[in-house]
Amino acid sequence: MNPEKYPELPLVIGKVSHHSIELSWMNAENKPRNGPPERWTRFSVEQMDPKTHTYSTVYMVQHPSCCKGLEPSTSYGFRLRVTRASGECSLSPVLSVFTTREPFSGKKLHQAVHREDDEELTTVLQSGTVDVDVYDKMGFSPLMVAAQKGFTSLVDILVKHGADINKKDSTGKESLMQACFAGHLDTVKYLRNCGSTCESQDTDGCTPLHWAVDGVHLPVITYMIQDGCEVRGRVFLSLWTPLMRVSAISGNAAVASILLQAGADVNVRDKAGKTPLMVAVLNNHVELVKLLLYGGADHHMKNEYGAGAADMAKAFVRQVT
Repeated sequence: MNPEKYPELPLVIGKVSHHSIELSWMNAENKPRNGPPERWTRFSVEQMDPKTHTYSTVYMVQHPSCCKGLEPSTSYGFRLRVTRASGECSLSPVLSVFTTREPFSGKKLHQAVHREDDEELTTVLQSGTVDVDVYDKMGFSPLMVAAQKGFTSLVDILVKHGADINKKDSTGKESLMQACFAGHLDTVKYLRNCGSTCESQDTDGCTPLHWAVDGVHLPVITYMIQDGCEVRGRVFLSLWTPLMRVSAISGNAAVASILLQAGADVNVRDKAGKTPLMVAVLNNHVELVKLLLYGGADHHMKNEYGAGAADMAKAFVRQVT
């Protein structure tokens, strides 16, 4: 039997969220059922397939129902099928309902940053429901991520919405260090103008200048020094200066040259008594060794074990061969 359209029981929208829609209807027969089940009037909610415009039953119910597991900001079509004991069927008009937008969250905030979406970022922050400094699963705040990626316009939005420029990750790095290591000069300048200090230290005692040196970013290094960052600053555990970091990590002579011209101590000692020259020799940074010697490095100096640069060079050769 073909169902009759437009019964006396239209669907009514109840509570709507981003993943569920509550549907109800006025049911004159909604009372304790008597007699065998085959004598009962049955109600079923049918959902329309948006591609084929066909319907399938999603709920066989007597009482109001809640359709769950839906997508946010999506239109859904529902109708009510009423089947009486006589076999007579009737259908309600199709009810179109939009689920709501997904609630703003820390995840949404970080997604906007990663997509470099200024508009979405502003919308999320203006909602007032999300902490501007919320950490992601890696332990980074949105400002740290934006700084590391060099998204200066997003950094500006975050700071103007109260982001903490001094917020640190689990290793003690803050946004300025992230920008320095990644080499984003515009972001570095912005953060410095906002008050980020070059005296801040991570858990190992490294400063933003140490991180700029590790990243081998000459424009950032030059700017940081011109902006007053201390080239003789030491890591408190190893007593390594930025020049010592060059000798130990990159071996980049151009970076070392900038530091030396800015007044870096070429004969500074670390905790074990090693100089930048000794460390450069141990790491086989040949061009850097030449630059350090030219810059006044004393090759006669000894570490706490009485070994000098020449001894270390001999040891290096033996290890290689």
